[in-house]
Amino acid sequence: MHPKISNLADRPDMREQVVGMADSWPEFVVQDLVGAAHFPRIAAELPEYVLFAEDEQGEVVANAFSVPFALHTEGRGRLPANGWDTVLVWAFSDLRRGVRPDTVSAVSVSVVPRAQGRGLSALMLSAMRDNARARGFREVVAPVRPNAKHLEPWTPIEEYAQRVRPDGLPQDPWLRVHARSGAGIDSVAPASMTVAASLDDWRRWTGLPFDTSGDIEVPGALVPVRCEVERGYAVYVEPNVWMRHPV
Repeated sequence: MHPKISNLADRPDMREQVVGMADSWPEFVVQDLVGAAHFPRIAAELPEYVLFAEDEQGEVVANAFSVPFALHTEGRGRLPANGWDTVLVWAFSDLRRGVRPDTVSAVSVSVVPRAQGRGLSALMLSAMRDNARARGFREVVAPVRPNAKHLEPWTPIEEYAQRVRPDGLPQDPWLRVHARSGAGIDSVAPASMTVAASLDDWRRWTGLPFDTSGDIEVPGALVPVRCEVERGYAVYVEPNVWMRHPV
């Protein structure tokens, strides 16, 4: 496969295909309220930061979303503990107020299920870095969702993120892709996104009974989901790993 990579600002006709591209995110992940409010705005208001790859037939097989924001400004300076959620809020707050951005944050990289395992995620990550560099930025940061962490939901994210192979690269596959492209771990974002919803919602999203109070393992979740039966809700607080890419 020799995909063609474009950005949505140059190809606005592809918006529907890019935004509607099939992905493999667990249903509960896309129920984060901050993401639900802000993620759709990227394609509408920041299309130059939406990249996509087309295969030989012109079908969209991968996309990458990022946002520019001001990190080195009063009241910020450090990558936020509420990673993914906060960087989306910062980016659109800055855009609304006309604040000059100095950093680009990755928001998501997705590959259609049929094209996974072909190196497209690494290709899109590289394209995202190139796009930031072309727009005058010197750094890309990423609140990375380690893609094998769901196999060890009880392992603390701090311990998991520091695991390396004999060659010194991270044990986690997605962290490793970032490291191979030159990124280093900055910190952990312990509350990168939060999904709080009724038990009926959680039952619909997962097919699980959610009838016992306590921490519940949910397929695809990086950490257990806290279930409060008597109060009628459950809460998932997802940790991510902040990585920095010099560009």
